[in-house]
Amino acid sequence: MNTELFTDKHNVNRVFILLTILCLAAILPAGCQSKEQMPQIQSTLSLTSAAFPDGGVIPDKYTCQGQDVAPPLSWGEPPAGTRSLALIVEDLDSPGGRFTHWVVFNIPADIRELSEAASPQSRLPGGALEGKNDFGKIGYGGPCPPAGKSHRYQFNLYALDTTLNLEAGASRKQVVNALDGHTLALGQLTGTYQR
Repeated sequence: MNTELFTDKHNVNRVFILLTILCLAAILPAGCQSKEQMPQIQSTLSLTSAAFPDGGVIPDKYTCQGQDVAPPLSWGEPPAGTRSLALIVEDLDSPGGRFTHWVVFNIPADIRELSEAASPQSRLPGGALEGKNDFGKIGYGGPCPPAGKSHRYQFNLYALDTTLNLEAGASRKQVVNALDGHTLALGQLTGTYQR
C-alpha cells in the first residue's frame, strides 16, 4: 500500500469520498427496489413426465426418430397469485447454442398437465398458445440431435403473476422478455436423448 496517499490531507479526503461513493453505489440499488416489484422465485414447483424420469432417457416416440409428439407433463400447485404458466423446452447441448424445441404460454393457472401430443394448438387446454420453435414451426419439435453424443433437454415451467400479451407464433426471446419480472416459481425437468 502507498502510505504517501494518506499523508496528504487532500488524498485522505479523496479516498474517503471514493469509498463513500462505492458504498452508496452498492447499497442504493438494493434499497430502492421494493419487494413488490421483485417477486421471490421459488424453485419448488414440481414438473414431471409419465414418459421418463428426471435425468432419464426420452423415449423415441417423442423424438424425430419416432412419432415426434410432445410427451405428457404434469406439475404441482403453483404459488398463490399465479395467473398463467409458460413452458420452454430447450436442447442445452446443441452445437449452435441452446436450441428451442417448444414454447407454450398463457396456460391457465388451474391446469395441472399437458397431455401426450398436446401440440398442435388445437389440443392445448384453456386457450394456451404456442410459440415458434427453432425448427421454424409453431408447436412441438422433438429431440433430433446430430448422431453421436447424448444431449440434455430441459423443460422449464414458469408460474407467472400475469398473462402474456403475445400472439401465437411468438419467439422464445419474445416470451422470455415478456415473463421477465413476472416469474413466481420455476419447475424444471431434464431428459436426455442420443441418436
